[in-house]
Amino acid sequence: MSEENKNYQEPKHQGKLRALDNLSLGISIVAAVLIGFGVGYGLKTLTGYSWTLWLGVFWGLAAAGLNIYKAYKRAQKEFEGLENDPRYAHRAKYGDRSYDDDDN
Repeated sequence: MSEENKNYQEPKHQGKLRALDNLSLGISIVAAVLIGFGVGYGLKTLTGYSWTLWLGVFWGLAAAGLNIYKAYKRAQKEFEGLENDPRYAHRAKYGDRSYDDDDN
């Protein structure tokens, strides 16, 4: 299995795809709030109640929060395997003592 890891090459555009995925989080937050505002404004014009505008804004903010939560869970799942990686195991177990000011 270690031979497979040595021969593995990252796809050519993998870094660009990761950057676009992170960019899409920002776009989805703005889109969720704008869509929520649009729904709220539409409800306000249909019903005449001004509180329905704020209901739509709340729905948009809730959707944006859900998008952030999903992105956090996805990132947490990606980095879950790093705790067993020998390059990071020492730091995870003992901490990063090089930046600790208490030892001086």
